[in-house]
Amino acid sequence: MKKLSSIINRISQYLYVIIIFAGCTVDKDSIENKVFRYNEYRNVTSLDPAFARNPQNIWPINQIFNGLVQLDKNLNIQPEIAISWSISEDGLTYKFTLRDDVYFHKSPLFGVKQTRKVTAEDFVFSFNRLKNPKIASPGGWVLQQIDFYKATSQNELTIHLKNQFPAFLGLLSMRYCSVVPKEVATSYGENFRSNPIGTGPFYLKRWDENVKMVLRKNPNYFESDSVGNSLPYLDAISIKFISDIQSEFMLFLQGKLDFINSLDTSYKDELLEPSGILKDKYKNRINMLKGPYLNTEYIGIYLDSDNEAIKSKKIREAINLGFDRRLMVAFLRNNIGYASKKAFIPNGLPGSNKTDFIYDPIIAKKLVNDFKKETGKEPIMTLSTDSNYLEICEYLQRELQKIGIKINIEVLPTATLRQAKSSGKLELFRASWIADYPDAENYLSLFYSPNFSPNGPNYTHFKNEKFDRMYENTLKIVSDSLRFTKYREMDSIMLSEFPIIPLYYDQVVRFIQNDVVGMEINPINLLILKNVRKKK
Repeated sequence: MKKLSSIINRISQYLYVIIIFAGCTVDKDSIENKVFRYNEYRNVTSLDPAFARNPQNIWPINQIFNGLVQLDKNLNIQPEIAISWSISEDGLTYKFTLRDDVYFHKSPLFGVKQTRKVTAEDFVFSFNRLKNPKIASPGGWVLQQIDFYKATSQNELTIHLKNQFPAFLGLLSMRYCSVVPKEVATSYGENFRSNPIGTGPFYLKRWDENVKMVLRKNPNYFESDSVGNSLPYLDAISIKFISDIQSEFMLFLQGKLDFINSLDTSYKDELLEPSGILKDKYKNRINMLKGPYLNTEYIGIYLDSDNEAIKSKKIREAINLGFDRRLMVAFLRNNIGYASKKAFIPNGLPGSNKTDFIYDPIIAKKLVNDFKKETGKEPIMTLSTDSNYLEICEYLQRELQKIGIKINIEVLPTATLRQAKSSGKLELFRASWIADYPDAENYLSLFYSPNFSPNGPNYTHFKNEKFDRMYENTLKIVSDSLRFTKYREMDSIMLSEFPIIPLYYDQVVRFIQNDVVGMEINPINLLILKNVRKKK
């Protein structure tokens, strides 16, 4: 009888999933109003927070897991599992007091009760796991600033840093630092990627890899809204894995997806006017959300190249002066994004410079002619990109030809481009830097000489002793205002040598169905669905 009961129970659960996600029942409208649907064309490779390295993984992981702290829509640090914390006067010791009402999702591995309360020891295990070379997490670096950590009581965690690091709380907000249960993570090993147990507003119900993922509401979630209603509002999240962006767009227009993220060149002119506003025919069906994104798009210049034109500061400066950034954003991006200032640190982060890059083809042409007279050579170089940014690179090619610089364009697969950029095989390369945490230090680390690629993110191999010295000293400055001043000075020092060509600062752009309520955007483009609901 036990076996029969188990079979009947499984059949009931399976039919319930079919009812929700096939929508073939009498209460279809009511069910659909509780399910949020989106497509992930890049696919999800892991639901283990130790592998939360890219948006496609981070988005569902963010629904399933929690950490000590979280960011609000303005990138302010807010409590999550830690209800409060204190920082010692020397800035080295952080003490976190944990909530006592946070429970893991249900799992038979917890025993009879199938769940248990989160304790400080769980964070000790989770951090140890993140650093474990056998796990090989790409996120182990977030703990590099830590000297030691320990559970000083069931609900108190102490973390001691090696050196002062004012951006530390921002690091802890990353999903790498989520809490995981020892008994489940240890039991599943590598398969924890597809059997995640966290504390978040949703839990994994089903994952048909390359086809579909279903997350269900966690009825025991600990957070509430401002008037005391339990979160989340939604019953479920349904994620499809359709790799064709055009198909994703068509499903959205048909109302079969609740939102699409970003703006692909294949349909930007269908949705938007050249000015960047939504076309009239969609205004009653779709809402557009947009705001600053901590993402700088740029052209990197490999300074260790043998090409004399690459080595010439005059040519690098000429490239920066030789094209109109505002025109580029207006015509190629439908005004989605901000023409870059004379800064690598983007809009929205303290420490960013406000000085505009001047478009001056006359001076640019003079610099090119000076180079030709000095060397007797024509400036010729190769710019490598992937197909997604070909239009922008072709625009640069045309504009720079007008001032006497010949650019050859090489289109590579994205993975190949990434590898070649890291190994120093490219003269010029199209790249972007998206902030891992909300502090400008994250951007300046790309120009710190000990971070030379392939062992770090300094892909240009820029080296400046004053910059390096300031970078090291800035990590010790507790005062925000002083640190931000130093950030601006360091950004200026770097850009005075022109190791990069800043193009534009991106924007977060989301298109949502008009029955979606409560979705907010944030400068790190994190998908947060615990506050989202759908109109009845």
